[in-house]
Amino acid sequence: MATPAANGFTHEDVERAHRYHRPLYAALAVDVALGLAVLGVFAFVAPEEVVPGPWWLATLLLAWLVVVSSALVRLPLSFFRGYVHEHRFGLSTQTPRGWLADRAKALAVGAGLTSVAMLGLVGLARAFPRWWPVAVAVAGAAFVLLVSFLAPVVLEPIFNRFRPLPDEPLAARLRALSERAGVPVRDVLVADASRRTRKSNAYVSGLGRTRRVVVFDTLLERSGPAEVELVVAHELAHRRAGHVAKGTAVAMAGTVLAVAGLWVVLRWEALLDAARATGPGDPRVVPLALLLSGVLELLAAPLLVALSRRFEREADRGSLELTGDVESFERAHRRLALSNLSDLAPPRALYLLLFTHPTPPERIAAARAWAKTSSSEASASGGGSSRAAATTSGRASP
Repeated sequence: MATPAANGFTHEDVERAHRYHRPLYAALAVDVALGLAVLGVFAFVAPEEVVPGPWWLATLLLAWLVVVSSALVRLPLSFFRGYVHEHRFGLSTQTPRGWLADRAKALAVGAGLTSVAMLGLVGLARAFPRWWPVAVAVAGAAFVLLVSFLAPVVLEPIFNRFRPLPDEPLAARLRALSERAGVPVRDVLVADASRRTRKSNAYVSGLGRTRRVVVFDTLLERSGPAEVELVVAHELAHRRAGHVAKGTAVAMAGTVLAVAGLWVVLRWEALLDAARATGPGDPRVVPLALLLSGVLELLAAPLLVALSRRFEREADRGSLELTGDVESFERAHRRLALSNLSDLAPPRALYLLLFTHPTPPERIAAARAWAKTSSSEASASGGGSSRAAATTSGRASP
């Protein structure tokens, strides 16, 4: 049974996680409401001539103004969530200046991408008045694909500094693991996460020749080589199963559906009149388009997080198949849950709406069930492979 107590967590662990997450859930709800409210004000309340100039300049400036205004309105709440609350629980290592610098970088990136996307929407609608939904849908999907390619090599260095993993034996071990997974990597890097947080993680980024394993320095400080290998194996299993490509395809499909939704909404003349927009080629459509996108994203959240949890379960199984190390799986996920203060027993409704990962007790219970199944299959086949034998004992061969 996937209860905290049955999977190595104490009552104190559960309660501390609850104390950490309860204010964050409330803050998230307020944050979403504020974000939608700001978009609603710009769409239906703000003066018609919010920004002057030619259509292309008005589009860029209005998109930028909407994103920046939303961020400023939500800034006190963001400061509570990302700085005050994190320090209260000993998770943040940032100064206020460092936190604000990160927020400024994220805002610049978000405002830039949003402005470019909205310029594409309005520009294509003006160039193709009758067929703009098709043109915008194709261009929007292509934009999502382009960003997914560029983000690892262009956006990641904005927020973190990277260096080669100094532990050569561990680096070689992780490269061998990537070869075994069928997703070879060029570099094994360490990210300086400790200047921002005490939380731990690892990930695989890049495509083809730029693919690399990135390990948080906080993970290296707290975990042994077997646990680091297990965490990296999980990330490699995502790549082996094609989850990144599937996620990108889902995002592209979501963009197409959002354009279709905008097309339907903009056929409603009363709504256009309320927004003081003449059509999709009018810069005044920008806040309405962003508001619709936000609402659709909120409605799609339960389906998207359910898909994410499915991917995470598949990657967990993949990490066990790659390493055969159930003991390290349990240690790693227990350590990550406690150091990152994961919610060990969330309310069911919030779990279905927000959680992109199974809870740590669920993951540990699934690993134990996998070990029992592997042991039974090995026994039925007369002993099975060395990997199955290693799984039964809880240790993988080097």
